Amino acid sequence: MPDAPDAPETTAGPLAAQLARLKAEKDELMQTLVRRQADFENYRKRIEREREEEHRRGVGRLIGELLPMLDAFDRALKAHDDPAYEEYRKGLEIIYRQLWDTLAKHGVERIAAEGATFDPHFHQAVERVETPDYPDGAIVEVLQDGYIFHGRVLRPSIVRVAVHTGATGDRPSAARYGTN
Repeated sequence: MPDAPDAPETTAGPLAAQLARLKAEKDELMQTLVRRQADFENYRKRIEREREEEHRRGVGRLIGELLPMLDAFDRALKAHDDPAYEEYRKGLEIIYRQLWDTLAKHGVERIAAEGATFDPHFHQAVERVETPDYPDGAIVEVLQDGYIFHGRVLRPSIVRVAVHTGATGDRPSAARYGTN
């Protein structure tokens, strides 16, 4: 019977080792689970951002197609100052305001260009005008409004840019203003 007291000691060693191994395995599996959950959460957020961006691109394309109609309204409102067309003009103004309010509600902004300094990111110059009345690079006239949608240019403003006439006769290069 002297072997009996040794038996619990000999089995306790392998059990403790097996318990430690199982605990380490459990910890490793928990860390893997936490990493996988974090990876899945990052994936979900990325997919959501991509879905939102695709939605904005689609809306941006639609708005881009509506901009010529907005231009047509602008031209129609400027063309008829005749009092005989006053009632039609009021109706056009109401429709124009509703269209513009809807576009603005979705994030469309008009690019403020008149009197601003030419910026090739927001403006497209089609003509340079020599004038002492404006500083060099100032926008003299807006020929067609430009629009921004959620910080992205949908269409640049089409503008005429001042070239300051100086006594030195220096003329800025055409490339500086995006014209030839």
